[in-house]
Amino acid sequence: MNDDYKAKLQGLLQAHAERAAKAPPAAPQDLADRRTCGERLRSVVRPVLDATMEELKSAGHDAAVREHTEREDAYPSVALSFTPRGGLASAIIFRYDPRRGIVVQREVKHAPWKGQHPTQGGDRTGTIGIAAVSAAWVETKTLSFIEAVLKAN
Repeated sequence: MNDDYKAKLQGLLQAHAERAAKAPPAAPQDLADRRTCGERLRSVVRPVLDATMEELKSAGHDAAVREHTEREDAYPSVALSFTPRGGLASAIIFRYDPRRGIVVQREVKHAPWKGQHPTQGGDRTGTIGIAAVSAAWVETKTLSFIEAVLKAN
């Protein structure tokens, strides 16, 4: 690491530390909403994604569920990664957005041998209030995602 680079890096880190020291702490309501959302994701969304993952695996595909609901320094989320046989890994993410509630975002990667770009940006497929999340809503979003991945691969 050269001295100029190191000085610039230290300057960036110092400026960030000064801004962070001046920033107000997270509002109690925001922390309560994060906890409520994390619980909702864990109790409603996660079971649907776990069942879906098991079905995908039993059909010979690769799938995994990731959950980030306990961290205080990040918004809660639960995601299903799905890689069809011979395809590329895609993901659907249910995450907390303080302005909107729970946002669903998916990233469907297309197989390059189908003549399409190997990746495309994620798209938002829905938003719902924290209290309104239901297993049926999660199932609808998840099935739509799986259909898109299977068509793309």
